[in-house]
Amino acid sequence: MARRSGARVLLRIEDHDRERCKPEYEAAILDDLDWLEFAPDVFPTRAFRAGRCDGRQSDRHYIYQTAAEELAARGLLYGCSCSRREIAAAQEVAGSEDPASIQAAINDELRYRGTCRDRRLELKDDVTWRLRIEPGTETFDDLMLGPQAQDPAAQCGDVAIRDRKGNWTYQFVAAVDDFRQGVDLVVRGRDLLASTGRQVRIARLLGRETPASFAHHELIMKSPAQKLSKSDGDTGVKDLRAAGWTRDQVLSAALRSIYT
Repeated sequence: MARRSGARVLLRIEDHDRERCKPEYEAAILDDLDWLEFAPDVFPTRAFRAGRCDGRQSDRHYIYQTAAEELAARGLLYGCSCSRREIAAAQEVAGSEDPASIQAAINDELRYRGTCRDRRLELKDDVTWRLRIEPGTETFDDLMLGPQAQDPAAQCGDVAIRDRKGNWTYQFVAAVDDFRQGVDLVVRGRDLLASTGRQVRIARLLGRETPASFAHHELIMKSPAQKLSKSDGDTGVKDLRAAGWTRDQVLSAALRSIYT
């Protein structure tokens, strides 16, 4: 898709969660990409192996901090002391008659109901930093799924951009990086479709006038409701290599699973 549209491919290592991400995981990803002969135009694998790289999110703390300060200066951020368990309990108490709660349950996602919005908690290291998300629909044409409409406020409520352990969240860093790095075409799995509206909104609040284009493709699934996951012991590229698969076999299998 990038080649057909005259775009360049950028490789980004999204290791914003310091508790979950380890150097050996990155090395394994880079090895797999090299074996698959995936050669990005921006931030090739050798750039990551050389040391600090702007394609690695753990090396971009200053970028995210600056973006957060811009939002805070406009009164768009606040501190939140709610735990995930407390948010889930509040959602359950809201009852099944709330359409937004029903949709959140379907998406297996929690909707924050604004408990700390007016508590004026400082943006310190021991609280979650949340971005105020007002009601409103974000519309976009997905290149694979067609017209889409999402209301981030109804889906998830005020978005967490930094957790209580000091980790920047995926929704925030993805939106910041796509904007700051000039990404205008995002190709990714359909499990991230629900994230698109809120990322468009975050980018707009940061000053992005024209959102990126998105294409959400099918996933390789091990059951109709469960995607493949290395954490569940599912086979990764490294395991297929060890089993004697060739590069062409891996790519062909992936294409068959996605497009059939």
